Amino acid sequence: MAHVEANTECALPKSPCSNASEVIMDINQQFEHIRCGIDHRGVARITLDRTAKRNAFNRQTMQELVQAIELFADHPGVRVLMLDAEGQMFSAGADLDDMRQMGEASQEDNFQDARLLAQLMRVLDSFPTPTLVLVQGAAFGGALGLICCCDIALLGDDARFCLSEVKLGLIPAVISPYLLRTMGHRQLSRYLLTAEIIDAETALSLQLGHAVYSSDSLLSEAEDWLLKLLQNAPQAQRQGKALLRQIADHPINDTLADVTAEKLSLIRSDREAKEGLAAFFEKRPANWQLNGDKL
Repeated sequence: MAHVEANTECALPKSPCSNASEVIMDINQQFEHIRCGIDHRGVARITLDRTAKRNAFNRQTMQELVQAIELFADHPGVRVLMLDAEGQMFSAGADLDDMRQMGEASQEDNFQDARLLAQLMRVLDSFPTPTLVLVQGAAFGGALGLICCCDIALLGDDARFCLSEVKLGLIPAVISPYLLRTMGHRQLSRYLLTAEIIDAETALSLQLGHAVYSSDSLLSEAEDWLLKLLQNAPQAQRQGKALLRQIADHPINDTLADVTAEKLSLIRSDREAKEGLAAFFEKRPANWQLNGDKL
């Protein structure tokens, strides 16, 4: 794990999709392809910043993303993780120069490279707190996997998507479980086989995004979503995410009924639940809401 230092100054350049809040911790590491920070509310942000390569990710990019995501997952002060990208597009997906080199590598080297991509998807998908991704411009290939691994995806009206792998004689193998879960078999079959461009409005119907906004207002709209997330109980959010992972694809039977009943009975006696109910009846903000409405 890389070294982390606190910094009370905001050293993150502002991107079109950057968080406007003051950054109170920068991760001063040897990151070259991403930028990271945490603001005073516990909003962690990871920004893809490899615009010369259209934010495509190679092995170094994936390693940096895994490292940053794991660091934030272990950070007790993180309430929300926001993923965005610098420049006019979210990501072109895999770096084709890197892919060409891997075509000449051994099968073992290829497996290890693909395994790193799988690790990236897994750590993002299993992130313990809410995750929010902002998508502007193109998000092709593996970038779609990152988006499907986030809890909430906000799309700019210029967002466009493509599973372009078959055009290159490849398949989206590693990201396919997350795409299948999001889009369903019927729709994924179509777009995997045709490599059609998917516009923002179509992406909504395919469940690739939750809302479409003008690209110019994407940042301010994201801030509203962050406020919604920060108003709610953090441990309940964590446990809610964990529960969904546990019951996904589980048949509805007596076993599932017992699992969910046990979860509810345990959380009812938790300190956070007691505080939430007390705050409701006393007509005051709960203690996780910082200054109430002034987050």
